[in-house]
Amino acid sequence: MGSLPGQAASAAAPPPPCTDYDMAYFKAYSHIGVHEEMLKDHVRTNTYRNAIMHHQDLISGKVVLDVGCGTGVLSIFCAFAGATRVYAVDASDIALQAMEIVRENELSDKVIVLHDRIEDVEIEEKVDVIISEWMGYMLLAESMLGSVIFARDKWLKPGGLILPSHASLYLAPITNSQRYQNSVYFWRDVYGIKMSSMMPLAKQCAFMEPSVETISGENVLTWPTVVAQVDCYTIQALQLETFTATFKYTSMLQAPLHGFAFWFDVEFNGPVRQKSKKQASQSMDGNTQNASPSNKKKKSDVSIVLSTAPEDAPTHWQQTLLYLFEPIELKKDQNIEGSITISQSQQHARFLNICLKYFTGDQCDLYKMNLKKMDLVRLTAK
Repeated sequence: MGSLPGQAASAAAPPPPCTDYDMAYFKAYSHIGVHEEMLKDHVRTNTYRNAIMHHQDLISGKVVLDVGCGTGVLSIFCAFAGATRVYAVDASDIALQAMEIVRENELSDKVIVLHDRIEDVEIEEKVDVIISEWMGYMLLAESMLGSVIFARDKWLKPGGLILPSHASLYLAPITNSQRYQNSVYFWRDVYGIKMSSMMPLAKQCAFMEPSVETISGENVLTWPTVVAQVDCYTIQALQLETFTATFKYTSMLQAPLHGFAFWFDVEFNGPVRQKSKKQASQSMDGNTQNASPSNKKKKSDVSIVLSTAPEDAPTHWQQTLLYLFEPIELKKDQNIEGSITISQSQQHARFLNICLKYFTGDQCDLYKMNLKKMDLVRLTAK
């Protein structure tokens, strides 16, 4: 399985410098529309609230650190759960609004809003709980998990609670004829006018970039594979820089292969439910395993799960899709195998470089692309 294993938590590393892109990133999160979209994502927000109340016994009377607090809603949930003190930290100007929201809810004695990067704030005490909504598209885009790791190593007490605690990134081949019909085949006949000459440009415009959109379970051709796993209690920042996983699928039906989809889920488990040392020491590079999309519901040690899978209720993360320029006609039981490498961009750590290699027996191809926040660009395709 491609996993991002844990090592014993070490002292916090020196904070990375704040780059011009970081400043642009924080500015983007000052816009009210971003927070409105997240708050209106009822799956996201209600799952966090349920997880906080599920772990109320570990939050009540304790000190909490909210990394990237936004409007402060998670911090306020923790205050409602009985936290003695909550440090709500955000580098974007939305922190100024969070201060007003805290005052409006008469929680200024409990919730302390700090307007700065988590790497630069001063907190004079250790905390019992760290909570953060750090997940980006494809789980790891935006690289906010690194800030959670920094906060964990610097402030979290031994045996403290981290929410969410674990995450899994899935990959599966998909079919989506309607997307091709709407974006490409539309040009064959436009009000009786032949425009097939537009199709190459249409493919380039539609599929040169990874696409964030919602698909259904009916679009998925096989069981997904887990290409990465994260244990927030133990993972180190260096392990996020690059990882590779291999995959092998067997198509469950005859259908055109149009591309590959990523989605993720996160679990909200307490420290007593951490994985064994043997599991935590697994290599981050290796073979993936096929898993039912709903296998998360079968794990006896999982309490609360937030899923972005196609068969579950949609979220603002949707799914991230990599479309092929030309569909491949798959037969039932035909194999698809290859590898996926995901790495942080050396130019901008919040971007992801994606290299996907696949082989169907009839065709072999390589895609390299770059995943950005709100601006997805495929670098090369050949």
